[in-house]
Amino acid sequence: MTALHNNNWIVKHNTLYRKFSFKNFSEAFAFITRVAIEAEKMNHHPKWTNIYNTVEFWLNTHDADNTITELDYQLAEKIDNLL
Repeated sequence: MTALHNNNWIVKHNTLYRKFSFKNFSEAFAFITRVAIEAEKMNHHPKWTNIYNTVEFWLNTHDADNTITELDYQLAEKIDNLL
């Protein structure tokens, strides 16, 4: 599997997990909108939550029995690049 350029993603409950904090809700929402566009292009849709200024992601591949695959690493890298 591809290593990520940073160690901010961790393996948690068979997912790649990362938590992001922003200045406010608008910045957090704008970020997840950018992620949604990239995820749709990849046809790979993450589980996420957004509570006020905090966004959390759990990435795994449903078609691969909910395991972490190369596709998850690729999406994680794209998410990092959207910051």
